[in-house]
Parts: sequence; structure tokens; C-alpha cells
Amino acid sequence: MNTVLRSAARRAATRVGRPKRRTYAPYTGNRKLNTTEMEHPVETSIRKKLIENFQPVHLDVINESFMHSVPKGSESHFKVIVVSNKFDKVPLIKRHRLVNDVLKEELQSSIHALSIFAKTPAQWSTSQTVSKSPPCQGGAGL
Repeated sequence: MNTVLRSAARRAATRVGRPKRRTYAPYTGNRKLNTTEMEHPVETSIRKKLIENFQPVHLDVINESFMHSVPKGSESHFKVIVVSNKFDKVPLIKRHRLVNDVLKEELQSSIHALSIFAKTPAQWSTSQTVSKSPPCQGGAGL
């Protein structure tokens, strides 16, 4: 038996009877990440921040990245529908600014496009329709 085979046989023999190595989840403080948080971190972050800041009566966070020329599984194009009492008597442009301010970190790092529908509960109760997003124009249009 050559020396390579002998040392491989010795390593295998020393592993017999040993317990398998444990794998540990990444440390996240006092709680474990669920599957959605691990698979969709940007979407999860958007959802958490909007809930914390606006206490919405209705919230949709829609990842529209699949409609664009990006790799599968990307999180770069989103549509958010936020219905909150905090938007009462607030002009539409200011509502958009409020949402943009809350999501400033995501907009600077990972979000390429964000479509915002910020409504009051009264507006939402009269019309729950949201316009369809336009098809991708192929990036730079070249």
C-alpha cells in the first residue's frame, strides 16, 4: 500500500465512531432567522421597517425583480402598498418621501427601483386597485 493510501486509511480509521461535526446557524442575537428572512433579506427588511414606522392597516411588499433583466432570485425592484393612518392629511409627495426616508439604507445599497402606493385607510376602502407595473424596457434601452 502506498503512503497516500495508508494516510487516507489512517484518517478514515480515526473518524470512525466520532460524532459528525455540528453546523451552526449564523448568530442573529436572541432569535433564529426563519426561512423567509434568510431567502429574502431585502424584502424582510422593507416589511419590518414599514411596519415599525407606519403601523399599516394593510401592507404589501412585492418583489418585481423577476420582471427585469436581473439574475434569478434578485431583490432589486419592489412595489410597496402601505395603508396607514399616519398618512391622513399628508400630501402624496410627502408620503413618498416618508417611505423613502424609512427605506434609505435599502435604497442606497440594494434597491434599484421602488414603486410606492401610500394611501390612507379611507382611500384604500374606496379603491383597492393598484396600477400594474410596466414591462421591463431592457435596462439602458440599447
